[in-house]
Amino acid sequence: MLIPIETERLILRPLKKSDAERLFLLDSNPEVMKYVGVAPLTRPEESENVISHIQKQYEEFGTGRFAVIEKSSGLLIGWNGLKFNPEKVHQHDNFYELGYRFLPEFWGKGFATESSLPFIKRAFKEMNLDQIYAYAHCENVASNHLLTKFGFLEKGKFLEPDGWCNWYELSSENYLENCKKE
Repeated sequence: MLIPIETERLILRPLKKSDAERLFLLDSNPEVMKYVGVAPLTRPEESENVISHIQKQYEEFGTGRFAVIEKSSGLLIGWNGLKFNPEKVHQHDNFYELGYRFLPEFWGKGFATESSLPFIKRAFKEMNLDQIYAYAHCENVASNHLLTKFGFLEKGKFLEPDGWCNWYELSSENYLENCKKE
């Protein structure tokens, strides 16, 4: 069972069908989708399909992207979480990947950091993973900065249809080392 996580300003919980409208706001926004490598959604029902796919990941892998709910407004402002990725990306397959996406009006407020840290901790402390991965478009300065801030190490670059991406790895050893610094 996937247990919601509460932080100072956020509730992180599994996505529900009722999140489709807010998820569509996110995934149909060209600014949000600029560095994602897929076109913005054009029909609200596509968000329902995304949620169904994520819910299937919950069942199959016990993890997946979570809704990020701002406590003060009660609104879904984005998503974050660990996803099991069986597809081949930068010479890897069958890996756990940290990912996040937020509506532009919530950028630069620390929500990506606040919502990522519990998932990183969960990966190493509860799931006992040896490493997790992430990738970000080379031009996405904010995401690249955030990943290195968490202790992810750049391990190469790979070409996506929309441009070059940085490939990152965070080992449990690096995670524990970063924890000692804080």
